[in-house]
Amino acid sequence: MLNKIIYYIILGILIVGVYGAGGLVIEEFKTGQGCPKIMGIPMCLVILTCFLVPLIVHLLKKGNTLYFLFTGLAASIAFMASIMQFKGCAECPKTATGTPMCYYSLLLFSSLILLKFHYQKSTKL
Repeated sequence: MLNKIIYYIILGILIVGVYGAGGLVIEEFKTGQGCPKIMGIPMCLVILTCFLVPLIVHLLKKGNTLYFLFTGLAASIAFMASIMQFKGCAECPKTATGTPMCYYSLLLFSSLILLKFHYQKSTKL
């Protein structure tokens, strides 16, 4: 029962993430100002990919290595962006309330990693 709840929480977080990052990607394609770029690559596109791959892996219930690779990469990017935002060295896109989205990304990806670890551990019992 708890595993089913965790499964759907993970699924919900991934869908919310795809929706949020997808909106930034659309804005980036429309205006070129949707998100920061590193070496010309929009980071929101990378983050969207880091939500989509784990979503597919989670739905297929296979390829947990890919799940952790992509969520770990995104968590690392969000962690670095959050530090840079906090120090004032970079500017993350903001929500309507003014909260930097990199903070939310860090929270979402950290949650996805922890929940998947717990889900895997409890399914092996």
